[in-house]
Amino acid sequence: MNYDGLIIRPPSEANSLILQVTVGCSHNRCTFCPAYKNKKFRIKPVEDIFRDIDDAARRGDRVSRVFLCDGDPLMMPQTTLTGVLDHLGLRFSGLRRVGIYGNAKSVLAKSPQELRLLKQKKLGIVYMGLESGDQVTLDAVQKGATTCQMIEAASRVREAGIKLNVTVLLGVGGKQRSTVHAVETMRVLNRMKPNQIGALTLMVVPGTPLHDALENGLFELPDKFELIEELRTMVATSQLQNCLFFSNHASNYFPVQARLPRDKDSILDALDRVLSSRDEGALREECTRSL
Repeated sequence: MNYDGLIIRPPSEANSLILQVTVGCSHNRCTFCPAYKNKKFRIKPVEDIFRDIDDAARRGDRVSRVFLCDGDPLMMPQTTLTGVLDHLGLRFSGLRRVGIYGNAKSVLAKSPQELRLLKQKKLGIVYMGLESGDQVTLDAVQKGATTCQMIEAASRVREAGIKLNVTVLLGVGGKQRSTVHAVETMRVLNRMKPNQIGALTLMVVPGTPLHDALENGLFELPDKFELIEELRTMVATSQLQNCLFFSNHASNYFPVQARLPRDKDSILDALDRVLSSRDEGALREECTRSL
């Protein structure tokens, strides 16, 4: 398997075959993200992709899940992407699901019919980064999409029968917009109706524009308990049905794993205990946090 540069995948794809079909991110302007700054977006030659698939198949790998990376493989032309999915199905008889990163622009570039065809070819889940439902925050971090576009893209994925996993970032609104960010993020999530939500905590990485803003006093990160208050606000204002909600990523200070609405009250109780005690011993130690 040939990889170009740093490879990033969702935690839930840990046991998947990771197949790089694009290099970098088609947007690559988010001020908080260091992942693809040294890569120029390109689609890998299809013969290289097929060679990687064939190499994995020759090793006798029992592949039931595949994750396509880098940042935005949905930007591939439809015929190229369907060709990759067809070749995966041909080479791995036990293939059950293919996952992929997508943003609002790339999802909306696919017609409903095209998305349904991808579903038929075992595209089973799309991972989208909402980050925030606060448009002021989205503009500040140069996300390149509106909340309305995010909601429409989510609707298109769901209507195609494809599962939707949405990522949000605690703290990305800064201290000034912390509450607004939390309230507006869940308001948008309630309309997106994802199957899964991953709430990560912002880690400001040196070399990013957001780090420069932090150093220059133009951005202030909420403290640990303000970040947990954001998490509580999101859970409390959720109207989601049958949605898995995770904040157990290594970046998070307090891990939460719940199915909403079933576990809503128990999660709020746990968060309230942490917020009332202000006991840092109940939180993940700073030295153990990571991206």
